[in-house]
Parts: sequence; structure tokens; C-alpha cells
Amino acid sequence: QVQLVESGGGLVQAGGSLRLSCAASGPTFSRYHMGWFRPAPGKEREFVVRINYGGGSTDYADSVKGRFTVSRDNAKNTLYLQMNNLKAEDSAVYYCAASIRWSIQERAFVYWGQGTQVTVSS
Repeated sequence: QVQLVESGGGLVQAGGSLRLSCAASGPTFSRYHMGWFRPAPGKEREFVVRINYGGGSTDYADSVKGRFTVSRDNAKNTLYLQMNNLKAEDSAVYYCAASIRWSIQERAFVYWGQGTQVTVSS
């Protein structure tokens, strides 16, 4: 089992930056593909970005492409999300999640953190 704890959220002005972290417990973090999700209208959570277990492959939602960067440090059991040029519409609770499957579907992710709030003021 993997336990995930997000941190790094906060209040920032539009155009600013934040770096989210997701700390994982247990020795198996490096076996999981990881993703970041946030709530969206009509969905419980929408896909933001994913990274494969080794960190060599990533995919981004069109809405964040070019502004967000995902990375991971398997030696530290930590996932990161660097968020630049933030917009008001990026305001949300951001969740990290772990999956054995390489997918962008929420239902493929079996372990979830509690979320961290990001608020962007315009």
C-alpha cells in the first residue's frame, strides 16, 4: 500500500508560480506511475499530468501544457509539480495519485492523497 501526502499549495497572484510536492510512504513508490488531478465541472477529478514509474515519460492536459512540469525523485519517494504562469482557472484542490496502469483515467489510479489547495487571484 502507498500513502500519499501533498504539500505546497497556497495563494498566489495570476502569473505567479507554485511547486507542489507529493510524498509517498513505503518502498514501492518507484513501481507506480503517478498523476496529478484536480476537480472539474461534470467530473469528480480531471487529469492534469502523468509521469511514468521511471520518470522518462510524461503527458500533460492541453490546459497546462507549457506551464506545468512534472518530475519525480524515486530516491526521495517524492513527486513534484512545478506550476508557472498560473491562471485563475487553475484554482483547485490538486491531488496526486498512483497507478500500476499507464492511464489518464481517474479510475485507473488506486492510491490518492488528501489534496492541497491552490488559489490563484486575478
